[in-house]
Amino acid sequence: MASSEQLYGDSLPDQVDRISANLDAHIQLVADVRELYKDRVALERDFATKLQALAKKSAEKKVKMESVLVLGDDPTKAWGESTLKQSTLNFAFDSIINSMANTAQDHNNIADTLTTQVVEALKIVERKHENIQKTARSFLNRYEGQFYLKLISDRDRSYSERLKTKQKYDEECGEVEGNRQRQSRANDDKHAERVARQSEQQRVDMLNSKNAYIIATAIANKTKSKFFGTDLVHLENQLQAVQTRLVNKFAKILLHAQALQISHLDVLKNRLSENEARLNEVNPSKDQDLYIEYNIRPFSAPSDWKFEPCATFYDNEEMSVEPDAKTVLQNRLRRSRGKLQELMPVIETKTPEREYEQLEKLAIAYDGDHSLGNIEDISDKYLETDHNMTFFRTSECILNAEIDVIVKAIGDDVGAQQPHNFKSSSFSIPTTCGYCKTSIWGLSKQGKTCKVCNLSVHAKCELKVPADCQRGGGVSRHASRLSTSTSSASRMSVTGTSIPTQLVTPTASSFVHAVSKEEEYHSTAKVLFDFTATSEFELSVSEGSTVTVIEHDDGSGWVKVNDGSGDGLVPASYLQHGTGPASGSNEHGSGQYVKAIYAYEAQGSDELGLKDGELIELSNGPSGGQYYGEGWWEALDPGINSLGQKGIFPSNYVELV
Repeated sequence: MASSEQLYGDSLPDQVDRISANLDAHIQLVADVRELYKDRVALERDFATKLQALAKKSAEKKVKMESVLVLGDDPTKAWGESTLKQSTLNFAFDSIINSMANTAQDHNNIADTLTTQVVEALKIVERKHENIQKTARSFLNRYEGQFYLKLISDRDRSYSERLKTKQKYDEECGEVEGNRQRQSRANDDKHAERVARQSEQQRVDMLNSKNAYIIATAIANKTKSKFFGTDLVHLENQLQAVQTRLVNKFAKILLHAQALQISHLDVLKNRLSENEARLNEVNPSKDQDLYIEYNIRPFSAPSDWKFEPCATFYDNEEMSVEPDAKTVLQNRLRRSRGKLQELMPVIETKTPEREYEQLEKLAIAYDGDHSLGNIEDISDKYLETDHNMTFFRTSECILNAEIDVIVKAIGDDVGAQQPHNFKSSSFSIPTTCGYCKTSIWGLSKQGKTCKVCNLSVHAKCELKVPADCQRGGGVSRHASRLSTSTSSASRMSVTGTSIPTQLVTPTASSFVHAVSKEEEYHSTAKVLFDFTATSEFELSVSEGSTVTVIEHDDGSGWVKVNDGSGDGLVPASYLQHGTGPASGSNEHGSGQYVKAIYAYEAQGSDELGLKDGELIELSNGPSGGQYYGEGWWEALDPGINSLGQKGIFPSNYVELV
């Protein structure tokens, strides 16, 4: 290091004590840095120990699972360690674990190096300069006590000598003045001569004292000048030289410490570079080929199933086309074709190839600008769409198979073209099935009723009824949300309209029966008298309450109503009928609340999203709330409760409150 252009002796006169304290601070800094590196070494050793344990644990786990990873749990060929090393992924994993173990040893090495070449070196410097400090103190003591104090003593003695000579001079002057006065009084005295001689001698002594005083003053000045101009300057410069040597040695040790750490980081960087090279060599195709090679097994597809006649009844594999059986086949054919007609536009507009092209375009855009979005979300969306497409293709396969086998049996004889529009219904009073002429009973939608001609049948008889609805004017189907959206999208694509449309993948709720507005509207009635139920089919009501009429009196004298807590029969004479929908805390609400036990994100416009712990009110009516559809319930949207908007959600996501 270059020496300072300024010297303490020239720039800091008479500051020996402060310079000495500053040297003490430098020596303390050496001690503090030594402790710093000592703690750093302890951290390196602790990290190395934990890293070694982690590498060992990972290696042991790898040994247990690497054969399964590379060859599977039951390879068909003999294998050895060399086989496992052929896997590029396994080899890269080996490299990472070995690099981790070697890195742990590298941290131990840097800890040892820092200990021997930095901590110990600083300790030596500290001890040496502690000795220097002691020597400096001794030096100072020597110069302060023996030299420095001697200088001060000599200086002070010269100062004192000057004062003494000045005092003697003053005394001699006083004596001379006294003798002069005595001599003036002794002019006539016979001793005048003797007095004159004494006076002259006294004057000579006074002059000598004067000269001694002047000499002492000159000596004191010279001593002072030498003390401040030479001795202190030299002493301060010597302390500065000691400090310079200390700082230079200290800086060299720290520079060496930085070089050691840079070398350590270079070693770690090289290990990471080796891992990077191994990971770049990972080849999924090569690893998959290796897995295939060791897992080839003979395989033959299962043979097709065939019709097996009953052991107690002789029959053949030809489908029955007798009138009643043909009616069921015609209804099944019509229903399958209707479902296929709804499904095909979705499949045609959601082909994997088109989705993949869109994915590639978005992936390129997102890769160029990460602010546009996360490419992983695109991949997840594509996979979700692909999975849905697989399910749709499965449905298409099932429907086509059913259509093909039925068409093969009945040909072009599709029967009447006025199908019934059945809806699920509950029958709380005896009702005769329009097909089999037997009674229908049940409170949980065990039958069907045509919304056009009001024909009631068992659920099991629905497909047996010929498509000859007496009041139906041609095919009158309830259009599902799926067919509406897809047909609209098809029209837009054909006409080339500029309105952008995007077909939404149908959700599970899209195929759940949606209650029409006609079904939702029910008249209300006021209870005129208290009624206590005497059977499970009846409903207890109180005078003055308002109930919703679900099924009017059919001549039996009973009316089926809903009071918000449940459905049941009450005597028709107990009610005064109104005209509007039931009123209550909310005209659309049932008063029954449920609590969401899981969060649910709405998948369609007709669905209702749920938040974990949220309370929502179920909708009113026989086809709302818990009675909406299999596995789905309907509730009021809590965000727009005043508008009465409703949505459906999976029933297993909530619990009744």
